[in-house]
Amino acid sequence: MGRPREFDIDKAVDRAMEVFWTKGYEGASLQDLLKAMKIARGSLYKAFDDKHAIYLAALDRYDRTMIVPGAAELSDPDGGDGLTRIKRVLEGARDAVAENDRRGCFMCNAGIDRAAADPKVRKKVLAMMKRLEGGFATALKESRLAADWPAKRRTETARLLLDTYMGLNVLARAGYSPPELSGIIKVFLRDWKLQAK
Repeated sequence: MGRPREFDIDKAVDRAMEVFWTKGYEGASLQDLLKAMKIARGSLYKAFDDKHAIYLAALDRYDRTMIVPGAAELSDPDGGDGLTRIKRVLEGARDAVAENDRRGCFMCNAGIDRAAADPKVRKKVLAMMKRLEGGFATALKESRLAADWPAKRRTETARLLLDTYMGLNVLARAGYSPPELSGIIKVFLRDWKLQAK
């Protein structure tokens, strides 16, 4: 029987995720991770093979704690009309900036930072994106505006919404202000006739 782990794995991965989220994969040193995770090097290697394994665990943790609940919020009929749910999710990027959080979305950052060069990261990021896309599609189906649209049109619009969500997070990280992000959301919803009445 092995010795019990000396630290809470979820808390340690949450702390590692914060480092990767802020510094990116390449910018996060092993020393940064050890310090943030509050564990010794030996404990780290007992739990993870290497920095890459910690990054993959951080992506899984982000999926469970942010993407799955976000997709569930988009799919929850108790959250109001589907378009109201969509607007609320898009406004999340703006609201983070208003709270002085310019990290953007960890999934979006990983898509830009690592997915092109790392098949394991790409697989995880694509699964998260598809999950959000599915949430947007469900919200459209449960909206007064798009309930009668053909499935193909809802799928295409859900992909456009995912693209907009990712773009808003990149712009937020780059320095766009909350009013600028609000303006983008307003024009997007108006031009695509996705305003909730």
